[in-house]
This record gives sequence, C-alpha cells and structure tokens, in this order.
Amino acid sequence: MKKIVIVGATSGIAIECARIWIKNEPANLILVVRNLERAKPLAADLLVRSPESTVEVLACNFINPSAISDMVRIIAKESLIDIVLIAQGTLPDQQDCENDLLLSNDTLAINGVSPCLFAEAFANAIQGQTRGKIAIIGSVAGDRGRKSNYVYGAAKGLVARYVEGMQHRFAASGIRVSLIKPGPTATAMTARLRENGLKCASAASVAQDIVNGIEKGQAVIYTPKKWRLIMFIVRHIPAVIFNKLNI
Repeated sequence: MKKIVIVGATSGIAIECARIWIKNEPANLILVVRNLERAKPLAADLLVRSPESTVEVLACNFINPSAISDMVRIIAKESLIDIVLIAQGTLPDQQDCENDLLLSNDTLAINGVSPCLFAEAFANAIQGQTRGKIAIIGSVAGDRGRKSNYVYGAAKGLVARYVEGMQHRFAASGIRVSLIKPGPTATAMTARLRENGLKCASAASVAQDIVNGIEKGQAVIYTPKKWRLIMFIVRHIPAVIFNKLNI
C-alpha cells in the first residue's frame, strides 16, 4: 500500500483528497493535525470507506520547528513515503490583519512559514529515496499582491518561491515537488466570502485535480484549470492600470 501523509488533514480540500486516494486503492494514511479530537471523525469515516486501509492520526504544533522536525522523523523512520500533501491554512479578513499585527503574524506563519518548514523536513526525510512526491497547497492569491488579501497572498507567495527552489533541488532525482494553486473553493475557510456572494469550486472537484496532478508529477497545479489563464492575465496587467482596479 502507498504511504500517504497529509498535513492539515482536517482542511476541506485535504479531506476530499484522502477520500479519493482510498477510493482508488487501499492506502496507509497518516493524518497530521493540530487537534486530535477534530480528526477522530475523519479517521473513522475513512476507515468505513476503505476497511483495508490504515489510518493513523498524529498531533503536532504546526509553527514549532522542533516539533515539526521530530514529527517528520517519526513518520519517516518506519517505511518509505510515497506522497506528502501539505494542506494547512487559514483565511482571515484582510482588514483584520491590517489592524492586528498578531493576527498578521499568525496568518503569515500558518499559511507560509509552516508549510515551508514541513516541506523542508519531508524533503530531507525522503531525499535518499528513488521516488516520492511532495505537494504543497499554495493559492492563486500568491501570484500577485492585491489590496484585498495581501497578507494571505504574501504567505502563499513565499510558498511558491520555496517550492520553485525545492523543484530545482530535486530536478535530477526521482523526487517530484508540486505547487497547488486553487482558486476560491467551497470549504470552511471561504464560508464568510460565500455568504457575500463569492462563487467557489467544489472541494471534491478541486481535490480530483490535485490527486491527478500529483500522480502526473505536475510542477504547478492550477485548479480549476481556468485560473492558469486568469492569473496569467492578472500578473501581466501593467501597474499603472492594476493600481486603479478594485480587486
């Protein structure tokens, strides 16, 4: 069975990815979470869906480098890792971040620094393998800074640059590193935005794109795929025009 590690396993997208993986074939799932109690119903659900799979839930402090290092060392010591999905994140209001530096700090840490630290720890753990895949959820928000979400976007921009470096590091190996760039997705993170009329893709469809992209070893996975073109346009709007837009 494939050994699949999911960090931030209780996020909406991560849950759907886990369900797809065990639907395809039994797997050895390791769910890394911040809250064990929150993860127990998920573990039970996955085992009902795939009794032949194994599901282990581990709690970790997501912003403590030593805790991350120790956790990854425990996970990696028993057997080779096939897939790592790093999926934790929060989406606070931009205005709240502007008015609260502690919230800004937490937003940058959990959305940017934490995924990078986990990615580095797993990269070091599997660098001796002949194969293996690491996928990190970034966001289309990381493609260009916008006044509506630049704290969150800056964190995801950090993830994007970090992944590029890791891809360069492993280019000559059998290790593949993927950056996932979802557009707005219908999860708990976007509930407030959806109440205000934001249209979102379903978590299930986004997860299917992610699973397919990881399987193919894609370097960048935009999902839904239309966001590749949308963000290409956004990135190339001249600043003199861009700065007049209310986006």
